[in-house]
Amino acid sequence: MDEIEDRLRDLWNLGRNLVLAWCPHEQGIRVLVMPNYIIAAIGEEMREDEDKAAAGDSDHSFVQSIFAGKKLVTPDRLFEMSQRFSSEPSFIALSFRPGADMPLELIDDVVDRYGLTYVEDRAVALFDIVGFSLYSPLEQVAQLNSLAYSMNSAHSKMLTKEMDINFTRTTTGDGFYVWNRDRSIQANVNLYHFMHLVLADNAIARRKSNGNVTPMLRACFHVGGHYEFHQAEGLNPTTYSYIVGDVTIELARLIDHALAGQIVLGDFQVPMPDEKTGEMVRVDPVDFIERTQKTLSSLEGLALSGEAIDAIKCYLTGAQNIDGDFTIKKYLVTDKHGLSRHAYNAKVNIYRENSDPIYLGVQDSELENFAPVVVDDDLFRDLMTA
Repeated sequence: MDEIEDRLRDLWNLGRNLVLAWCPHEQGIRVLVMPNYIIAAIGEEMREDEDKAAAGDSDHSFVQSIFAGKKLVTPDRLFEMSQRFSSEPSFIALSFRPGADMPLELIDDVVDRYGLTYVEDRAVALFDIVGFSLYSPLEQVAQLNSLAYSMNSAHSKMLTKEMDINFTRTTTGDGFYVWNRDRSIQANVNLYHFMHLVLADNAIARRKSNGNVTPMLRACFHVGGHYEFHQAEGLNPTTYSYIVGDVTIELARLIDHALAGQIVLGDFQVPMPDEKTGEMVRVDPVDFIERTQKTLSSLEGLALSGEAIDAIKCYLTGAQNIDGDFTIKKYLVTDKHGLSRHAYNAKVNIYRENSDPIYLGVQDSELENFAPVVVDDDLFRDLMTA
């Protein structure tokens, strides 16, 4: 494995180049490498010609398919890519036979660190420490460590319920982006549950702590596309990844408007199986939360501060109508650039044995300073179906 690393590191050239794809070739592997400035130029062309990209223009679709696909490709696919980019693949001679002496999947994991990946429909949570810049450096360190502990504690608790969340995170300076390395529908649902437990652990810690050791949090949850890459650490790419893209941009814009203690959901469309036909359909946050609520029983019995969870209720807030039912409000959040996006306000109630409930989030009645209401979602649906 070291000989692959050494040669890839040479081709990578301190981060100047990116590996687009590779395939096994006799006693070695063939690797297609491109300078990152060419990749950036392609991205600029795609951004300037969004109409073609949206219409499925072949060039744009081809480039996007490269980043979204596996780095391990067939020889024909590698040849097609090299022709499109007018770049000849490099050959790395090895002392062993890929696939026979070493699994191709293992080699692919190594190659992946030297490339760029596009991921669609991934859930990402953003935890932000309220008023972080107002604290002293020592208090900031304590609060970041407290938040990191809450994430580790939530992860540990989920593992006891065999709910494996292979999460990773990257700091924003005053908080963390967190996502699941696994790419599946259940991975997105599990991340939402994970967010509940992190916020609950933080809420309990705040009750018990003094001073400014434990942070006041606000959180956002969104599903969307992003690029994933490994920055240079010293002369090598890091083993952990960073993400940037539509989903992180949306989260950053939403968190700017979130109130202390608030949980905000973006207005996403996420693929999930139809409950009747089993076919994949795209659902909005309202349906996503309804489906997520049905799986919360799997968290029952988990201990929070020594008390087992009896039940968890997660919901999107709204006003009570004349029939006594609660509707769901959709908000319009406008950022400093004048760009707008829709959002929802979420609440989570956690009930425990022999202990007071834990209420997470902000009540609908406290959102006057959040954002204007666009439309009551349930009423809007009634009008559309009338």
